[in-house]
Amino acid sequence: MFSLKNLKLGVSLVALSCLAAQATAQQASTKKSAAASSTAKKASTSAKKASAPAEKGSPTLTLVEPLKDFGTVPRGEKLNVEFLIKNTGTSDLELLSVQPGCGCTVADFDKVIKPGKIGKVRAAVDTTTFTGPISKSVTVQSNDPNTPTSQLTINALVKPYVEAFPAGFVRFNTVQGDVQMQSVKLYSEEETPFEIVRIVVPEAIKEFVKVTHSKLEGADLVQAGRAGQNQYKLDITLGGPTAQIGPLAEKIRVVTNSKHQPEYPISVTGVVRPSISVSPSLVNFGEVAPTDPEANRAITIRSNDLKAASAFQVTKAVSSAPAQFTTEMKATEKPGEFEITLKLVKNAKEGDIDGSVTIYTTDKINPVVTLPVKGTIKKATTVAAQ
Repeated sequence: MFSLKNLKLGVSLVALSCLAAQATAQQASTKKSAAASSTAKKASTSAKKASAPAEKGSPTLTLVEPLKDFGTVPRGEKLNVEFLIKNTGTSDLELLSVQPGCGCTVADFDKVIKPGKIGKVRAAVDTTTFTGPISKSVTVQSNDPNTPTSQLTINALVKPYVEAFPAGFVRFNTVQGDVQMQSVKLYSEEETPFEIVRIVVPEAIKEFVKVTHSKLEGADLVQAGRAGQNQYKLDITLGGPTAQIGPLAEKIRVVTNSKHQPEYPISVTGVVRPSISVSPSLVNFGEVAPTDPEANRAITIRSNDLKAASAFQVTKAVSSAPAQFTTEMKATEKPGEFEITLKLVKNAKEGDIDGSVTIYTTDKINPVVTLPVKGTIKKATTVAAQ
């Protein structure tokens, strides 16, 4: 017998069945919609990629000959080289900087090298100061993303065909008026008889530097160079009253008949000091009253000739304005040193001091030294009695 309860249960089952069917339909619709959206995105991305331009290429630096070996070269020869650099990339190669190592110079270089083209880096090495094997480098910085730094190398074996003993330089430390001499011996590796053609002294030191040369014989020969080859002694003399005061940095050129090394430079360095030193070079009293404790000024004068300092004497010191200041002198404890004291006269009148002090010495180069004396004499201050 069919009851009302059974009827309600059947209706409920039908309703649940309808809801399940609707949910399944919605899920299917959502999946289709998601799939369609994904397909559309892929299609859009593909379209963008297709419409975008191709990625820009990059340069590639290729060293055609990274090492240049000159073999054996005579000292003094200048080694000039052109390094070739090829751009094997697909965009412009830029050489951002080219830095030479010690002893090497870079003349110029191509800053931009087109794809497939070859550029140049021009460098040079002066072998004047080298002996034996040398290796000089040049560092190249570029916009190559894979190899931003590259190195070029110059190799050589530098052989001196003309050499000096004990060294290719002389150094002087002297005072004006003194005369010094130093000697250098030259020998050669050349096969033909070695000869000195001429000696060139720079104009800057020609007046007080003299060079003579003579051929060496017997026991004076240096045990170096080609056996039986000619050798020479150079006597370099510096000094006298015309010697220029100050540092020395010049080169004497010895011109020879050497096929490989026709010139040999001899460096002349050092210093020529004045025969005497005076301090200060100007006396300034400032503004001072004759009764002030500061109304004195001191001058120190000394000989720079260390070999004969005690022979130096100051004979007198003379004031050009004795009504304003006077002089006193005395020897110090150091040999060849004197102190001159300038004192204001007690009753000196007010006004400017514009005078000088003249110092007489036994120095042969500077027997008389004159220094300016400046200042202002003011009225003495009177202290009232308490």
